Amino acid sequence: MKRRGIGPAAALAGAAALALTCFIYAQSPSGPAATPAGDPIVRAMHDEIDRSLKLSVPNLEAPYFIQYLMDDADGFTVSATLGGLTGRRRDRFRNLDVAVRVGDYAFDNTNYIGSDFNFGSRYDLERFPLDDTYPVLRRYFWLATDSAYKSAVEAISRKRAALRNLTVNDKINDFAHAQPLHHLAVLHPLQVDEEAWTNRVRDLSRIFSRYPEIEISGVEFNAGDGGYYLVNSEGTEVRVPDRTAYLRARAAAQAPDGMTVRDAVVFQAFDAAGMPAEAEMKRGLETLAKNVVALEHAPVGEDYSGPILFEGVAGPQVFAEVLGENLGLSRRPVGETGGRGGSTVLSELDGRIGARVLPESFDVVDDPTQKEWRGKPLFGSYDVDREGVEPKPLHLIEKGILKGYLLTRQPVRGHEGSNGRARMPGSFGADTAGISNLFVRSSETVTQAALRSKLLELINARGKPYGVVIREMDFPSSASVEEVRRLLSSEQSGGAHATSIPILAYRLYPDGHEELMRGMRFRGFNTRSLKDIIAAGDDLTTFDFMDNPAPFALMGGSGYISNAAVIAPSILIDDLELHPIEEELPKLPVVPPPDLVP
Repeated sequence: MKRRGIGPAAALAGAAALALTCFIYAQSPSGPAATPAGDPIVRAMHDEIDRSLKLSVPNLEAPYFIQYLMDDADGFTVSATLGGLTGRRRDRFRNLDVAVRVGDYAFDNTNYIGSDFNFGSRYDLERFPLDDTYPVLRRYFWLATDSAYKSAVEAISRKRAALRNLTVNDKINDFAHAQPLHHLAVLHPLQVDEEAWTNRVRDLSRIFSRYPEIEISGVEFNAGDGGYYLVNSEGTEVRVPDRTAYLRARAAAQAPDGMTVRDAVVFQAFDAAGMPAEAEMKRGLETLAKNVVALEHAPVGEDYSGPILFEGVAGPQVFAEVLGENLGLSRRPVGETGGRGGSTVLSELDGRIGARVLPESFDVVDDPTQKEWRGKPLFGSYDVDREGVEPKPLHLIEKGILKGYLLTRQPVRGHEGSNGRARMPGSFGADTAGISNLFVRSSETVTQAALRSKLLELINARGKPYGVVIREMDFPSSASVEEVRRLLSSEQSGGAHATSIPILAYRLYPDGHEELMRGMRFRGFNTRSLKDIIAAGDDLTTFDFMDNPAPFALMGGSGYISNAAVIAPSILIDDLELHPIEEELPKLPVVPPPDLVP
């Protein structure tokens, strides 16, 4: 959703608001209108875009591009803790995002620090109507377009003023052309047995009552169905299903020194019918509870610098976060003072086309067109992105060499067009690129036993008392917002990305025994570290997750998610640094917990 505007609008904005509002009220749809044939939403979008493009307001630029993107969702959510319901609701809603661009493809009102501000009038439209009544739809599209146009006119004026004293040597267009796409799929209503899932969530949450050491726990189930409509002035019209179901469980406890330890497990599918069997989910929650109890009693880790083995799901988690989050490019917006906004963190891979980013044996392909893998649906598959561009398989890394990026319709240096990877809303008038089904393969692999042996060989050769094995990363993160802020402030330096913490990290001793440790974080773990992969396993683990724009894809950290999957092996990285978390620890409860067994 667009950000709320800040500060008073300039005189030009006031003039634009008055002129356009007077004009548009005189031209507004009025009187009864028959619903046109076909989908009334698509028709209303087309008709209002056509009408808006013909507007003529004295002394103001006409729009050159208009786009309506409307999410239409029907969702059911139920949550519980320790066998008692904490929430249950069924919600149907529609959310409209209007993009109005003035200027031209080379220079427009986007890519400016104030591009997302609302400089114009804000109409009290409340929620978007759920009925497909053509006159009502037209009125909402009309008022939303009016507001977006006023903001666009003001934004481009301020952007020009900001650039007045700045010499730009490397001029990049603000928007890329795209071929019109016609893709009108059928949207289906949500089908979910609400009573069955309510009872299931209640029963699953009761598992944690058998673990008195766990202080906080919860289970949440969400099923959403619907899709999104996209119509723009270039002729694209899209209606695409968008559905996801997930069950998420979280638990936390306090160690004897007061440190909070936590873990989470998520099961996800495209719909409720595709969710795992209840027995599998119970096993997952039991494992979660045991992990948290084990972490509570584990010793705090110590400074470590050396080889680290990422086993099982931790392998694709590393590729999802450290590599996947850097494969999309963004631009720093123009700032108010004529410079470039300094808060945007750019990709660590920006400008590295043709450079080695992985060992020579590695290839990486992003393929949203592949629907299945080893007989199971691939969670990251999709047909059309959120800019109305149809994606194709994309070879990103070949023999360790970076060959391409995930691109949207916002041009970046050296790349003009989109390859259909606009997965989420972004900032400053642009969308955010994201992975779909990311396949990471190595032509040179070894067994799991050989990986562990190699790790032990390395620590013996370097005289280290132990190596480190990580079996789970905190990605997507189950941390609190405050914990994420602390991690970002302590780990970020020079605009680099911070990396999520390891949840399950073990010391591996020369005799083969392991010891769980807690309270560790990485120092300097980034995309350049991936060049130091010295071995890959012969396993390929599929890691499904819900990506979002929040740091570490924080669970619940954004109202927007995109389904993604990474298929990758276990990996052994030669040299990484871990150090203990250094912060004040909360005090333990004064009173012991009550007996939860009736």
